[in-house]
Amino acid sequence: MTYSKRLYSIKNSFHLVLFILAFLNFNYAVAAKPVPAPPDVAAKNYILVDFASGKVLAEKNADKKIEPASITKLMTAYVVYKEIDEDRLSLDDMVDISEKAWRMGGSRMYLEVGSSVSVDKLLKGLVIQSGNDASVALAEHVAGTETAFVQLMNQYATELGMDNTNFVNSTGWPDKKHLTTARDIAALAAAVIGEFPEQYSRYAEKEFTYDGIKQYNRNKLLWSDESVDGMKTGHTDSAGYCLVSSALRADMRIISVVLGTSSKKARASVSQAVLNYGFRFFESHTLYDEGEVLSRPRIWKGEFETLTVGLAEDLAISLPRGAYDDLDATMDIDKNIEAPVSKGQQVGVVKVSLGEEMLVTVPLIALEAVAEGSLFQQAKDYVLRMVN
Repeated sequence: MTYSKRLYSIKNSFHLVLFILAFLNFNYAVAAKPVPAPPDVAAKNYILVDFASGKVLAEKNADKKIEPASITKLMTAYVVYKEIDEDRLSLDDMVDISEKAWRMGGSRMYLEVGSSVSVDKLLKGLVIQSGNDASVALAEHVAGTETAFVQLMNQYATELGMDNTNFVNSTGWPDKKHLTTARDIAALAAAVIGEFPEQYSRYAEKEFTYDGIKQYNRNKLLWSDESVDGMKTGHTDSAGYCLVSSALRADMRIISVVLGTSSKKARASVSQAVLNYGFRFFESHTLYDEGEVLSRPRIWKGEFETLTVGLAEDLAISLPRGAYDDLDATMDIDKNIEAPVSKGQQVGVVKVSLGEEMLVTVPLIALEAVAEGSLFQQAKDYVLRMVN
């Protein structure tokens, strides 16, 4: 037997409806309503991603392997942030500058061999000035050698699902085996923003002075678009001019990865065009928060009569602008939940739809553990279930 009931209004006109049904098969599917075609831009590869939901809003050759140039340094910084987060490294630690780091060509922060520089300053030189010398110095300090550090880079790439990525060095120095994709770079950028918000603010800094030499951030969008607050430029002859950018307007953050343009001006204008497209035609909403109690269904044979249920992580969606008020969400919950139930155990699904479209289906889990009740409670529940 099943019944349906509208429970309450959630976040303005968004409604949650409870259907108590038999336990279903669970899956995840995403569909999108039609939107205008993305702009035809002069870039070999690009991808545009909503940060909160991870939904791809537009793409072109996003899985084609390319040399990423200095965009590599996003992973170099990510590894360093990991070391800091796990208390194996401090921003105040002093790093001895090797001859190898000092001899690095390309973009530099002009470190002196034999000098000692803090991790904090090296990170600024890495992020703001794109210093190859800073990159090698940090790599050697963390792992002993740049080669060993690259192993860490590739290990983290695997953990982040960057399946088409292989790093050979910490700088992005040209190498035919040093490859990644626009999609993988977007995943890395999202990880930097999501895992290390306290470090991410560095990417918005427009200049950094070291040893009397002032250098400016090469991300020109920091000056032309106040919503842009990161992230990283890159350029080599083989890679072309590249830019990973992230912008926040209202409550929506978008990540853009643009690769293989013809000039500094082109990478900025193409990035601006795709960012504007994303913000103009899409909106993003977090419908439910991780751990938010969505319902308290009946549990049988337990020490308690009800079970709090919700989601294991935030549920965010991206959808065409103006479609939010047409969303509906339902919960399908097992009508025969029996104790014991462990925390995190799946007991149903939450489904979000837009008209006839099913946008997303995610697991509904127990937010608490419930042990078996007393023999009296179990006997009582047995009788109640027989009667009902």
